[in-house]
Amino acid sequence: MEKFTSNADDVVAPSPAQGNALRSNSQKVIYAAIVANLGIATAKFIVAGITGSASMVAEGIHSAVDTGNEFLLLLGERRSTRAPDRKHPFGYGKSMYFWALIVALSVFSLGGGLSIYHGVAALQDPPPLEDPFWNYVVLGVAALFEGYSWNLSRKALNATRAPGMTLWQAVRASKDASVFTVFIEDSAALLGIAVAAAGIALGHYFNNPYFDPAASILIGLLLIGAAFTLARETGGLLVGESIDREQLAALRELFGREPALDSVASLRTMQMGPEDVLLAASVQFRRGMRIDEVEQAIARLEAAIAAEYPVIRHVYFEASALRAALH
Repeated sequence: MEKFTSNADDVVAPSPAQGNALRSNSQKVIYAAIVANLGIATAKFIVAGITGSASMVAEGIHSAVDTGNEFLLLLGERRSTRAPDRKHPFGYGKSMYFWALIVALSVFSLGGGLSIYHGVAALQDPPPLEDPFWNYVVLGVAALFEGYSWNLSRKALNATRAPGMTLWQAVRASKDASVFTVFIEDSAALLGIAVAAAGIALGHYFNNPYFDPAASILIGLLLIGAAFTLARETGGLLVGESIDREQLAALRELFGREPALDSVASLRTMQMGPEDVLLAASVQFRRGMRIDEVEQAIARLEAAIAAEYPVIRHVYFEASALRAALH
């Protein structure tokens, strides 16, 4: 369909300072997760080698996979900030969503799959019970590091959370894949630590070596659940998710305040990146307007959008609406 495009890229784009602050906040969350997971993975594998704990091996795999995933998120962050070019005129914002989806596949296949495989193998030939002291020490330290990383991602989500919105609703509404991916990974990590500790404790309490490998399988299933959650959230953004209903309703009200418009047929939006939205407006201008009046109305709409929705960087109007106004 034929469209008319305004110069909204120049008018409503967030300032460089705003963009840099948002990227800095996301990268801070990722770097904290890398440091935490790298140290935790090393400690878990060392203790797993000493004690033979299957759940500690699963936890080590989990932390190692998470470390690699954070590097993938950093890659996505950097690629998403590349300037638009001829082949990608709308920029590279969706690169972040692509790499976040790869992270989800990694959590599913490497994290969940290997943990379940190792747990099943250990069930067939469970290792003898060893002194669990160092298991508890490492799990306790891991909980502290993971909790710190989780809290950073929680704060980043809270910064964009609307009043009355739960933390999970903030995750679902977030368009910053790096932040909500780290949050979901760290949430799964904290639950995994609790499962591993419970498996080790129950195994020693009942003097039964099968609890520990069973915990490894449960950790794998937990990671698969986290992977499906990540895939659902990032997949929706990758294929072109709209802004939420409340924002869309408020945007329609903004257009409704413009006196040069007779009606607003539809407003369609697409998330192009964490702070980059495309808007296609199907509106009806009043008949008989001069071209300069239409231009002034468009300029007023652009200014209003810039003030209230700075993430909307691209605005398009249907040419059929403009032709009708000029006849």
